[in-house]
Amino acid sequence: MAIVRKVLVVGGGTAGWLTATYLARALGAAKPGGIVVELVESPDISIVGVGEGTFPSIRGTLSAIGLDENKFIARANATFKQGIRFEHWARSPGAPGRDHYLHPFSAPSQRPGAPELLPYWLLGYAPKELAFAEAVTMQKRVTDAGRGPKRLSDGPWQAPLNHAYHFDAARFADVLSEHGQRELGIVRRAATIERVELDQTGAIACVHTREQGALSADLYVDCTGFRSLLCGQALGVGWRSAKDVLFNDRAWAMQVPYERKDTPIPSFTIARAHEAGWTWDIGLHERRGVGYVFSSRHTDETRAEQVLRDYLGKAADGLTAKLIKFEAGHRTAPWHKNCVAVGLAGGFVEPLESTGIALIEIAAYLIAHLFPADGDMAPVSKTFNAMMAARYERIFDFIKLHYCLSQRRDTPFWIDNVDAASIPQTLQDKLAMWRCRPPHRLDFISDLEMFLPASWQYVLYGMEFRTDLSAMRGVYDQGESARREFAAVQHVAGLALDDLPAHRTLVEAMARDYETQGDRMPQTA
Repeated sequence: MAIVRKVLVVGGGTAGWLTATYLARALGAAKPGGIVVELVESPDISIVGVGEGTFPSIRGTLSAIGLDENKFIARANATFKQGIRFEHWARSPGAPGRDHYLHPFSAPSQRPGAPELLPYWLLGYAPKELAFAEAVTMQKRVTDAGRGPKRLSDGPWQAPLNHAYHFDAARFADVLSEHGQRELGIVRRAATIERVELDQTGAIACVHTREQGALSADLYVDCTGFRSLLCGQALGVGWRSAKDVLFNDRAWAMQVPYERKDTPIPSFTIARAHEAGWTWDIGLHERRGVGYVFSSRHTDETRAEQVLRDYLGKAADGLTAKLIKFEAGHRTAPWHKNCVAVGLAGGFVEPLESTGIALIEIAAYLIAHLFPADGDMAPVSKTFNAMMAARYERIFDFIKLHYCLSQRRDTPFWIDNVDAASIPQTLQDKLAMWRCRPPHRLDFISDLEMFLPASWQYVLYGMEFRTDLSAMRGVYDQGESARREFAAVQHVAGLALDDLPAHRTLVEAMARDYETQGDRMPQTA
């Protein structure tokens, strides 16, 4: 076996450049004796920058590659994301009861010596008007007031409130491309892949390009999107579909200008449920990214586009919508021989909860830290494939949780989503246990989970799942202490409103700071 000295990332965009920059930093591409990292991307393939949502892990990833936070904010049209606001998911519009809930990124408050608040919220020790997320974290009040998650005085990639970002995918790829080539030693090759050549063992020998001829490497990373030119087409790796669980397979997307330059920017993704899917509404610095994710089994494309336009109202006048087709699922073996598929080439989950970029981060991390330096791909690929498959299956359960708990029965889409036949047995087992106790960390395998127990709790009780603790009431004997903690959360939330700037004000100040001072290196979280 030949040692691995060169990695070729095939495809640009977010998947290609985020993977390449992480590998280049982790594998010392800019250092003498480091692993060579090259990226080939076609100048003929454009990126759709509809507005991307991310997961809080993105902060650690961008810090690890040494990217300047202010530069990222300024150049990628980026804003802060403190969670997801779900509207009309639990019940139909107009029905009595709460019409929304928040999945915040900050964990429930638990000071040393204080009790865990969830059981006491379930037992009624919090004020009745407070939903779970509002009772146990200050993030809902902060986001409702239009505040950002940090102050200008906070350090790069640091903040008192956990958060991720929204950004323009095309601009983000440009920022990573420039940073990767200038700071991390990545060699970019502008060329279009025409065919993939295999060797006698069935591994990839080289890729043939129109502009630069044959390009070869020891390890190939397939970031060619849904086409999956290497892993899917050339190597014939199969696809494990999840369409029987997650019905959505289409999306109409638009870029929507703001009415005014000073329009407030929500620091969360708005996910509003509709008759056959849901709309995302992401506020970037200069515009909104809005789209309708829907099931073609439950509506047609013409009706779906009308739902999107009705949601936007006059803001959609004169704008063109782009149709995106997809299928939830993942490659059965994303790492096969000397090729590993990352991003859409390796799998896809609908945009709910913004798992796409987080899965790219996970794949890049695994490749870097399981790196087969001696060329023995078999044990590494086996480990990688098992870990990625487990991640996907757990994500499928979590996304389905949002649908299967709905009280909506107004359309076939929602009726079909609560059908037990569409709910994985693994999720059914969890829900059965949680009828008499709340989710616990023991329900999850940490190295295989994207979503921590707190996320499950926010969605579970945002969707008004009933956990009956009456049989265990005697165990929870710190009621008065819990009441004080609930009051403390509300008190601190009030102080935070006075301390944190408006979201747009924060974003614009950081962008101005970059334009005035330029990059500030190094950046570490």
